[in-house]
Amino acid sequence: MTTLLQISDPHFGTERPRVMEALRRLSRQLAPDVLVLSGDITQRARAAQFNAARAFVDSLNIGTLLAIPGNHDIPLYNVAARVLCPYANHRRVFGNDLEPVLDTTDLLVLCVNCTRWYRHEDGEVSRAQVIRVARLLEAARPGQLRIVVTHQPVAVTRPQDEKNVLHGSQNAIQSWSRSGCDLILGGHIHLPFVLSLHERQVGLPRRIWAVQAGTALSTRVRHEAGNSVNVIRCGADSGTVAVTGAGRRATVERWDYDERNCSFTRRALNDFVLDGASPPTVRAA
Repeated sequence: MTTLLQISDPHFGTERPRVMEALRRLSRQLAPDVLVLSGDITQRARAAQFNAARAFVDSLNIGTLLAIPGNHDIPLYNVAARVLCPYANHRRVFGNDLEPVLDTTDLLVLCVNCTRWYRHEDGEVSRAQVIRVARLLEAARPGQLRIVVTHQPVAVTRPQDEKNVLHGSQNAIQSWSRSGCDLILGGHIHLPFVLSLHERQVGLPRRIWAVQAGTALSTRVRHEAGNSVNVIRCGADSGTVAVTGAGRRATVERWDYDERNCSFTRRALNDFVLDGASPPTVRAA
């Protein structure tokens, strides 16, 4: 079994110490193999905020880390830095690769940097990025769970969030669905949900889901959603198995921070039959 922990929008500079400690306990409990940081790691892209983020990530003791920047991770007020070296602090702390790839027996995870120095909050996926990801998806092995990670969402559930949808996402969804993508992970809007893209976008050639994460650690929570993280499991002994007679399977769990108990609790579990004809089974935890 492979377990992936998705942490999004921690916004270091606005982090909550009690939630940080609860997430450390959850990480020790679940012992995930992979950590995905899906952007807005910091509040204002400052060196001290990136240092704090790196120290926290190291304290989780997770073997594999994939990190992409969000719009808050490039300077806002330092215009020269924003134009000339927007990712300097991110690269110093998390490495030069802004679009890391993980290719294992169970998982293919492809990260896409959708930030642009000339955009304030909006994200954008270019034609070249869509093609690059599609080619890597097409080369995936049969048993792998195929995940693409962006910061901005490729789809939303509420009209007021439409302005936050990733520019170029419709073409990307078409291409990546055709190439074999299963899940597109995102953040940005601090609202967790799982959305069947094949039920919303006409003509998609195969099943594909958007998996959105809330803010993991920040005080910048929405009134309808507190702090939360996602846990994705695939492979043998995951509660499902990677390949069955009905097709490949995986689970996506949402873990919410409980203010009363100062701990993360599993609130929802999505059990996906990725290649079969049945819709995913969604049940309370």
